Amino acid sequence: MAAWVDETGFLASLDADARHVLEGLTPVHVPHRATLFRPGDQARSFVVLLSGRIGVYLTGRNGRELLLYAVTPGETCVQTTLGVLGGAPYSGEAIAESDLVVVMVPPDVFERLMAESAAFRGFVFKAFADRLGDLMFVLEQVAFVKVEQRLAHALVERADEAGQVSLTHQELAVIIGTAREVISRRLEALASKGVLSNERGQIRIIARKELARMARMGEG
Repeated sequence: MAAWVDETGFLASLDADARHVLEGLTPVHVPHRATLFRPGDQARSFVVLLSGRIGVYLTGRNGRELLLYAVTPGETCVQTTLGVLGGAPYSGEAIAESDLVVVMVPPDVFERLMAESAAFRGFVFKAFADRLGDLMFVLEQVAFVKVEQRLAHALVERADEAGQVSLTHQELAVIIGTAREVISRRLEALASKGVLSNERGQIRIIARKELARMARMGEG
């Protein structure tokens, strides 16, 4: 039976010693909607995500939530990296947005790999830089892009092949950094234009090309 490291393309370039160390760790399952960390928690391990999706959220003083970034296989969490490297406590909250398979790398093992394996160090720093890029994108979107365009981008990105979006108005509000009432009004406006249907809490995209055009306006 192949070791889990062999099944992860993003760790394929690791040297033999690093692979041997990681292969001694056992993947674990984390259930959908489980909380991986909360604000104020200390990082107890560096998480290598093998399958699933993690959402990292920030809650403001007014209670409003904002999705900072998502973590998928081959990516890492900025806050966890900072916590393991520098001891910084978490300021956000991480939620399993699906069932997960993860490998928990203890701090002492992480520090050893960072010191001894150039390939592992390169993986960590590249993934860290990518997540910082995601954070800058969120900042740019919230600061400079209209709500309609941010909403269009979120709907296009999360729709299935049938055009169905399995998110509540509140979840969409968190993703794009606005209030649920604002989302409800914007969805009603899009429905009146025939871009989507929004009946009984079900969102279905009708004019995908038009919605994609609106999303591209937000990116430009």
